[in-house]
Amino acid sequence: MLPIPATPAPTSPASFDSPSIMPLAQRILLVENSRTFTTMLREAIEQRLELPVSVASSLAEAGELLDRESGWFLVLTGLVLADGDRDQVVSYFVDRGLPTIVVSGVYDEDLRKRVLQQQIIDYVLKNTPGSIDYLVWLVQRMDRNRRIAALVVDDSPSARAYAAALLSMYGYQVTEAADGSAALHAIEADPAIRLVIVDQEMPGMEGVELTRRLRALRARDKVAVIGISGNSDPSLIPRFLKNGANDFLRKPFSREEFFCRVSQNVDQLELIGTLQDLATRDFLTGLPNRRSFLEQSQRQLASAGTGDVSVAMVDIDHFKHINDSLGHEAGDQAIRAVAGVLQAHTRGHDISARFGGEEFCLLVTGMSSSESTRHFEQLREAIAALHLQFAERSLRMTVSIGVCRMPLRAGGLHQLITEADRQLYLAKAAGRNRVCSVQLP
Repeated sequence: MLPIPATPAPTSPASFDSPSIMPLAQRILLVENSRTFTTMLREAIEQRLELPVSVASSLAEAGELLDRESGWFLVLTGLVLADGDRDQVVSYFVDRGLPTIVVSGVYDEDLRKRVLQQQIIDYVLKNTPGSIDYLVWLVQRMDRNRRIAALVVDDSPSARAYAAALLSMYGYQVTEAADGSAALHAIEADPAIRLVIVDQEMPGMEGVELTRRLRALRARDKVAVIGISGNSDPSLIPRFLKNGANDFLRKPFSREEFFCRVSQNVDQLELIGTLQDLATRDFLTGLPNRRSFLEQSQRQLASAGTGDVSVAMVDIDHFKHINDSLGHEAGDQAIRAVAGVLQAHTRGHDISARFGGEEFCLLVTGMSSSESTRHFEQLREAIAALHLQFAERSLRMTVSIGVCRMPLRAGGLHQLITEADRQLYLAKAAGRNRVCSVQLP
């Protein structure tokens, strides 16, 4: 059984883009005759992961559930059932093409080896300390794997197919490449690839060199690279690691070791993504925070061409009154609602952020003066149209917006923000719920 890693918080959509737009199956089938264990595990999965769990105590009940319902993605099954022996239980689900985790109450090495020869995800002892936590982590890992693309690079068709089949069994969306050149092309073509398995011995470009070139395209916090080789050269592992690999596996490797290494490295990617989100995103709204906005805007202004850029400061009117009359929870909901409207009005190349409190900031490029005026008026009107309900009380709110426009040039961000802030003050002084703007030369 794997050691249980720290469970990362859910990553933002920007951290792990799904390679598929089809809705994913969500239902989990738990087949076990111990009511105490099934109750504990079902509650843990549903409460921590918010995934629906159905319980059966026999193969017959399991079959009825599978036939009656759709959307199954994972089975957790015990081996002691009234209507099937141990081998029949495993085959029953594996033959249906369902990813299956075996949960056993007794440690038997011969049984464990026999079960692992079939296409199951893992063999877990249920009566060990931490088994519930481990199973919850394992279910979460299988769920998240379905949103991650993996690449296997090996010139041997059989070795490549074996690694690809393992990754597919664990839920990853797998691409294969027979050499380094094809691998680099696949990485450039598919930003959803987050895991790469690289064999060392390949014609034209060895694995170490491929890893070095891959790192020029994707950083360590974006793609995990695991080198593999049957070569006993002791210098090979440090060479892989020094050229950008995250880990190394010596051939031949067991299926369990492969899963352990892959899961550990993907967990690390998710943890890094979580930490990056905490550092750059506002916890309440999910928008970039002030620091992230300033960094992104400086880069955009430095790399942009010609034209005009607008910075807008947006402030919720009479926000203190919302907190005082309806409570801070209502204030938080108001902020989230405004943030949702801002996101809807932020185009792909624009930037919006929460600056702090009830204040937001937007950077908009490529708009004429009339387009900019219309854009921010529409934003103000959309926020004014919001209607939030709190028990028997309702809330409508408005915002004041200050806008500064000027020609694109590096180093002008401070001037844009300062002048937009001054225009915001003028909008407040003029009665609120309005847009005040200025064009700088």
